[in-house]
This record gives sequence, C-alpha cells and structure tokens, in this order.
Amino acid sequence: MWDPSHSFCKTSMSSLTNKRILLGVTGGIAAYKSAELIRRLQDRGADVRVVMTRAATEFITPLTLQALSGHPVHQDLLNAETESVMGHIELARWADLILIAPASANFIARLAQGHGDDLLTTLCLASESPIAVAPAMNQAMWANEATQENVAALASKHVRIFGPDEGLQACGEVGAGRLLDVDGIVLLTEKVFPSHLLDGKKVVITAGPTREAIDPVRYISNNSSGKQGYALAEAAIEAGAQVVLISGPTGLPAPDRSRRVDVVSADEMFDAVMKEVGDADIFIGVAAVADYKPVHREEQKIKKGDAPSNQVLRIDLIENPDIISGVGHLAGRPYTVGFAAETQNVVEYARKKLTKKNLDMVVANDVSDTSIGFNSDDNRITVLWADREVELPKLSKRNVATRIIELIAQGLREAGRS
Repeated sequence: MWDPSHSFCKTSMSSLTNKRILLGVTGGIAAYKSAELIRRLQDRGADVRVVMTRAATEFITPLTLQALSGHPVHQDLLNAETESVMGHIELARWADLILIAPASANFIARLAQGHGDDLLTTLCLASESPIAVAPAMNQAMWANEATQENVAALASKHVRIFGPDEGLQACGEVGAGRLLDVDGIVLLTEKVFPSHLLDGKKVVITAGPTREAIDPVRYISNNSSGKQGYALAEAAIEAGAQVVLISGPTGLPAPDRSRRVDVVSADEMFDAVMKEVGDADIFIGVAAVADYKPVHREEQKIKKGDAPSNQVLRIDLIENPDIISGVGHLAGRPYTVGFAAETQNVVEYARKKLTKKNLDMVVANDVSDTSIGFNSDDNRITVLWADREVELPKLSKRNVATRIIELIAQGLREAGRS
C-alpha cells in the first residue's frame, strides 16, 4: 500500500525513475553541493554515476561521491582499470543525461570550443544524450563577455543551462554566478524527462486573487500572488496534461503550453470554471477567492464628504459563490482538489473543508507564516484525504507543485480514474 508520508524515498511516482544520469563535477567551492545533489537525484529515482575533473578533487574527495552514488567515480580519460569496467564510450552511451554541476568557467569554455582533452569533455562529445550545465563561478567571471559568449554558444548547440543564481558568494561578493540551489537543479533535471503522469488529462486550475469592485477605482482583494497556482500549472504541463489556467489579476506570465483565462471577480471566475470543468479530469482550486463582495457597486467614484475626516463608510457585503464547493457537488465531477489557506487550526479547518465541500483532496497551508504565505517563493503544506494526511517540509513553490501533481496522479489511480 502506497504511503504518502514516504513519498520522498519512493520512486514509483518520479519522472526520474530508472533514468541514468551522469553527473560531472568540475573545480570550484560549489563542488561540495554535488554530494547533496546525488542524494536528491537518487531520491527521485535516478541511477547516478559520477565523473570528476582533477580540479574537482581539490574540493571534495572521489571517495565521498563514490560512497553516495554507489559506483566508482571516473576521473581519467585513459585508465586501464576503469576502461575494463566501463569504457568512456560505453559510459557516454549509458547516460540518459549528462549533467555538469557545478560547471566552472573553464569547463564551459572548453566545452563550447569542442575540446576533448579530458574524460568529461570527451564524454560530452561522444554522447548523443541531452547535456545540461549548472554554472558556478565568481560574479565577475560570469559577467565576463567571453563567458557569456561561451554560454550562448552552448545554448545554440541545445545544451541546457541551469542557472546560475544570484546572491552572496564564497568570495564575499554579491551577484549572479552562484550555483543554482539543489532543488532547482533537480526540478530542471526532471523537466528534461516529461513524467507522463497526467498524459491526455484536462486539468483546470484557478490561481491568484479576485477583486470585488466597490466603485470604479476601489476594490476588495487579498495578498495572493498566484505563484503556487502558476507553479501547479507548469507542473501539470510537464506531467503531460492539457492545462486551462483561470487566473485572477497577477503580474505573472502565462506558463508555456497552457491556455489562460483571465478573470477579475469571483463571479467571473465561477462562470469560467463551470464552463471548463464539464469535460475536465482534474480541478485544482488554488485561487484565493474573496469570500464577500459589495452588495452594490457604485457607478461613480465614492467621494469624500465636506464633513470633518474620520467619517464612517459602511459597505454591505454578500457572500460570493463557493467555486470549489460548486465543483465538488457536481454530478460526475472531476477529481477535485481544494486549497485551505488558514491562519490557525490549519489541519482542523482543512479537514472540515474536505468533508463539507465534497473534495477528493485538500492542500492546507498556514498563511500567517510570512516565510511560506502569500507572495513567498516557498511553501510548507499538509495534504489531506478522507483517510490519511501527510505533511511535506518547506520547499520552493515549484517543488511543492511537483509533489502535489504526483499525489493527485496517485489519487486518480487509487480512485480508478487514471
């Protein structure tokens, strides 16, 4: 029986299951992160083998990466011992992906020029598999014109570029050039291999806030950025779904290969959802829909009176339609997932929502925590079903989205609707 609480060590759901990843490690202080990267790739189901440059061994030992990967670490282009086990041409053929992380400025330059003077560059030349590089270097080196030309040359040859990130560097300087965080590298690696978890499924997702007009210039709204909903749309697309993203006002670009329907108010969102869910396989209600709207919308801007300030303005409010409950109670409804953004008693309130709104699954998070709430790039969630629940650790919203899509796909199978 599948246990969602162990989803980070199970591989049956991962898009990296049985994928063979050749991890190239080059010289630089970020080489120590390759240890964590190996583990994370393995957690997602990958078989990882490691090639190190001589410079990389100055920062982390081959023995460490051998112990973590479970395979000998390859270093030399011509080595009688390793050639008898797995020659460099066979190693190039073995890999489904060659991932160089970290990739130094020197390695990027040599790869861009087509050098084959060590094992790692030779493998890249000999392989017909995808290649990805995750640059890591001083911010001035990254900004250097020669480096930028080399990166552009690699991109023109369909080499994937993962990062870099920005921030404080080991040298004490601040800027672009840091190795992309391990979460980000794993996510981009997964995107090289579409998961097919939702192939052919139509997924309708709501995202962002709604705005309820008071007059032509004022409205009631909330702090939702739409980031989690948009991340879920991207994750569903990567899983092979046809995605309709029904979005309230946000500043986010529509994910590639999605169909975005722009709305403003809760009524508009409700109408758009009901128009789309009839033939949907999955509905995910992520939007922070305003619970109330003004009973009357003034046709003209409300003006201040001539009386002294601190006057009381009373606006009568009425409940908005409950979009998630409306979908949950449809005859022949899609697999329906709700979100519960709470500030207290998070799990208790989420479970009540699951039952009351007739949902298959609900995702709860504590928006009172500013590090994971509205406008944050991270999230920490608890996922609930009728018979179980699982809490996931704090992750970036894009990684949270990937986990949620996996859980939805599992739920579909358990319900016999896959």
